[in-house]
Amino acid sequence: MNILFKLKMMAACILMAATARVSAQDTKPLRLGVAGLSHAHAYEVLSRIGRGDFVIVGIAEKDETVRKNSALAKKVSPSIVYADLEQMLDETNPEAVIVYESIYDHLRVVEACAVREIHVMVEKPLAVNGKHAERMAQLARENGIMLLTNYETTWYNTNHEAGRLIKEQNKIGEITRINVFDGHQGPVEIGCGQEFLTWLTDPKLNGGGAVIDFGCYGANLSVWLLQGEMPVSVYAVLKQQKPNVYPRVDDDATIIVEFPKTTVQIMASWNWPMNRKDMHIYGSKGYIYQDTPASMRVFAGDTEEAILAPSLPEPFNDAFKYLKAAVRKEIEVKPTDLSALENNLIVVKILEAAIESSRTGKKVVF
Repeated sequence: MNILFKLKMMAACILMAATARVSAQDTKPLRLGVAGLSHAHAYEVLSRIGRGDFVIVGIAEKDETVRKNSALAKKVSPSIVYADLEQMLDETNPEAVIVYESIYDHLRVVEACAVREIHVMVEKPLAVNGKHAERMAQLARENGIMLLTNYETTWYNTNHEAGRLIKEQNKIGEITRINVFDGHQGPVEIGCGQEFLTWLTDPKLNGGGAVIDFGCYGANLSVWLLQGEMPVSVYAVLKQQKPNVYPRVDDDATIIVEFPKTTVQIMASWNWPMNRKDMHIYGSKGYIYQDTPASMRVFAGDTEEAILAPSLPEPFNDAFKYLKAAVRKEIEVKPTDLSALENNLIVVKILEAAIESSRTGKKVVF
């Protein structure tokens, strides 16, 4: 009996030690690499640096001027700032890389990271076109890495509360129409830096103008709300309301996406008189208006109710906490999730079809 008791105690101690080791690893900051510094959204890393959930182990930026002028690069040791991406990956060994380069360069970064089994999160959208997107997906799947896409709207309380009310409570019945409004006065008008504007207004490096920059939000949210459903067709009108400011790309996009039972209208523009990322969802027995990241209006029955959406729990309220939890396998990334590869492959199909529809003046049928 004594021997059996001792064996049980030894087994328990071994299990506790193993659990402690796993817990210690999980609590360590995520080893994060940064690919590129030209994207204005790099401020998201800068604003969170030192928070404790991640540590920047390396930065790679091919443009010397951008490297020298970057506020983020100045926050870390010069010894971990590189011109060459592959050298940075090999010498710093990040667990994951977040990308702040042109959309065209997303493929190049995934090519470098995938063979090294390093997970990647790109800024929206996933890719400039379907060919790039499919190659990136192939590399991710062959090498067993996660390839996630980060949108500001993924972390909005109201979007998730709307999804919960629709999917769990059937609050407004079957979705019949979604209208998405995204954009601002224009990247030049709001003062974006030249290093960002250089590729943001380039049809090759960005894939397009407002259609890419802001059209992706509505596509992403709609596919998510419709739980990964494929569109039936896409029709779009792309305009240049300010050709003297944006001579090479569209600055205003209206995209009509037909799903089997739902019509989605995406209004993406660099010509709004204000910043906006709001959405109206109509159902067979009501509607939900997401006015801000926190406030929303719900009509179901006879009255409209203004509510504040509950705050999202960690790690679902922050891109970097979400990335860490996904890499450490604390959460499962489902194919229908906003950041998931499967959702964002459909987003790229919609955007590519929108550009083709505008070019030909015809509806693109899937």
